[in-house]
Amino acid sequence: MKLLSLLFLTLFLGKACSDHKKQDIEAAVIEYVANTRGFYQKITVQGQTVRISKDRTGKEKTVATKISDADWEEMVKSFKMIELDSLIKLKAPTEKRFYDGAAIANLKIIYKDKVYETIAFDHGFPPKEIEKLVNKITSFAKQDNEN
Repeated sequence: MKLLSLLFLTLFLGKACSDHKKQDIEAAVIEYVANTRGFYQKITVQGQTVRISKDRTGKEKTVATKISDADWEEMVKSFKMIELDSLIKLKAPTEKRFYDGAAIANLKIIYKDKVYETIAFDHGFPPKEIEKLVNKITSFAKQDNEN
């Protein structure tokens, strides 16, 4: 009986600890901003919708577009792989933004009332730890340009 109780508690506590670490993308607001002197792009993902703005002032009314189920699943997987506390420590793989070779980009995630933000990196060249998520987010803007 003690062995059965011990086994049950081990499984129960182990499951509770693993669930605690999972990040729920539904509770997050993800903002990607890229800009230079002549270019501005803000992509906001909240829930299964995306909003794209090219207006720095924020006066432009954006239209919420539903993210396809396949794209959403890919985002969920990428989001769960990110360690939010380490976003600020990520190193930019290139430095093209220093000589106007690329727009300055930044990723901000608001999750459970806490803001997690990266340091600046080159638009199109995100740190490898967030590359899949950033590339998926920027693909929505490319799709928007095609429409």
